[in-house]
Amino acid sequence: MKKGIHPSYHFVEVALNDGTTYKTRSTWGAEGDKLTLDIDPSTHPAWTGGQQQLIDRGGRLSRFNKRFAGYVKA
Repeated sequence: MKKGIHPSYHFVEVALNDGTTYKTRSTWGAEGDKLTLDIDPSTHPAWTGGQQQLIDRGGRLSRFNKRFAGYVKA
């Protein structure tokens, strides 16, 4: 393997939203840095079963709903 082309692989501390922390190895940051997660398994809808909110960007969602309104009955 070539020397000097690979990123540093070191220990960082990861902090979850509920206050728990754990150490893992990562190429993120520097040795001993603390990575605070905005979204983690305790808050993400994919793991908590919450409803996903669809964001209408540029009217795409409203055009889709108008086009396919008659296909599915509520």
